[in-house]
Amino acid sequence: MNEGKVYLSADAALFEQLVSDKELTVCTRGSKALFAYADSAGFEVSAKLFDVELAAYLLEPSSKDYTDENLCAANRIELPLTDKDEYKPYRALAVYDKLCEKLLGEIKANSQEKLLFDIEIPLANVLAKMENIGFEVDRQGIADYGAMLSARISQLEAEIYSSAGSEFNINSPKQLGKILFEDLGLPVKKKTKSGYSTNAEVLESLRYEHPVVEMVLQYRTLAKLNSTYCEGLLKVIADDGRIHSNFNQTETRTGRISSTEPNLQNIPVRTELGREMRKFFCAREGWVLVDADYSQIELRVLAHIAHDKNMIEAFKNGDDIHAITASQVFNLPLDMVTPLMRSRAKAVNFGIVYGIGAFSLGKDIGVTTKEASSYIKNYLSHYSGVDKYMQDVVEKAKLDGYVETMFGRRRYLPELSSGKHMLRAFGERVARNMPIQGTAADIIKIAMVRVDERLKKEGLHARLILQVHDELIVEAPQDESMRVAMLLQEEMENAVRLDVPLTADAAVGRTWYDAKG
Repeated sequence: MNEGKVYLSADAALFEQLVSDKELTVCTRGSKALFAYADSAGFEVSAKLFDVELAAYLLEPSSKDYTDENLCAANRIELPLTDKDEYKPYRALAVYDKLCEKLLGEIKANSQEKLLFDIEIPLANVLAKMENIGFEVDRQGIADYGAMLSARISQLEAEIYSSAGSEFNINSPKQLGKILFEDLGLPVKKKTKSGYSTNAEVLESLRYEHPVVEMVLQYRTLAKLNSTYCEGLLKVIADDGRIHSNFNQTETRTGRISSTEPNLQNIPVRTELGREMRKFFCAREGWVLVDADYSQIELRVLAHIAHDKNMIEAFKNGDDIHAITASQVFNLPLDMVTPLMRSRAKAVNFGIVYGIGAFSLGKDIGVTTKEASSYIKNYLSHYSGVDKYMQDVVEKAKLDGYVETMFGRRRYLPELSSGKHMLRAFGERVARNMPIQGTAADIIKIAMVRVDERLKKEGLHARLILQVHDELIVEAPQDESMRVAMLLQEEMENAVRLDVPLTADAAVGRTWYDAKG
């Protein structure tokens, strides 16, 4: 063991004294668990942590297994074979001693020290506190909403049976397929091995063919709302009346944080009925929620990374980027751009970020592939910097074998050398969009760390409780709300300096719905 360095596992005894020592570097796995314990026990982690799991994730983000066994096998390190409790400290020492040295060397070779020590490990501390605090919910409100949905679902069932002419299991694709395509004679769109396809895409294409299709679509929407979000959330409300989600740092390949048990990042927002769920997420008595989200962060990152002069100028001038894009795509003066044109240009803007092709874009916005292709060509003609970036980043990725964010987060792309066209095309799409999505993910992580530190520094009682993609939510005492809103906006907008301004809008409300809508 190197002098001044300690190795332990997340559940090792007596670590409290160790992690309070500023002179030590503590090598562990699952630093979030250590931070969570320290937070609940009321002391701070002063030692420098090296988290082998987070380090391994940065080095190989495509892996699905960061267990001791897998990490040792991947790094050719012998794992002590014992299940006896008394040998666990020895096993932790033996494993982390070698893993720490090996992974730290690779992190340094990749110039990822700042990514690990300044972003990911401090973020683990923030996420630990968020999990401990949780998000208060209105249990009775959720139950009442579920009862309303159940009544509406029962009503829809009766209407579907009446319209179809017989009763059947609406949730059975086989029985639904027979009703739609045999009994009602609707045009068959797609077949599967087991019969007719009745997936969402198929039903959407049949929406106007028969009233029963619209009813089935509504039924599915309400049934999912009820089972996943009403019944599901009621099961995970803790004794303190709050939901304590689990925030994961090693799940996604782009660096985004994910949420599980339950997934609070997936609360429905696209329909008014779905957005109603936000009314049941609230602040404790006498407190409010302060909600802030970035405006078009991925497009701003794209403008910066691509050094696109036209896009940079539009953002600096505070122009409506989607209207500007529509003006160029449709070759019309800005004052002649219609809401439909703007909507289509918005789809092009974000489609470019996600590497969308003409066929998929046309499908998304309801135009022919030829029209969609012309939109993309006009777009890339106007935003020539973006066009050049899209070409250059793929060529560089082919040479390097990976792409990376502004902060050195990598994603390796073996697909680019595949002999299969589909895999190569996938690799090219990822090469174009990962640096954008990953950089946006890094930026909000930096903002989270800064917000947490600032709240603590200013002696505020407010605490960060949720992150949803480009949105942060802080629970604050009523008398701190305005100060917190300003703080949140400042830290998000100054998390990093780009060629274009980062903008964040903050709002205050008693519930998530009040603050966000």
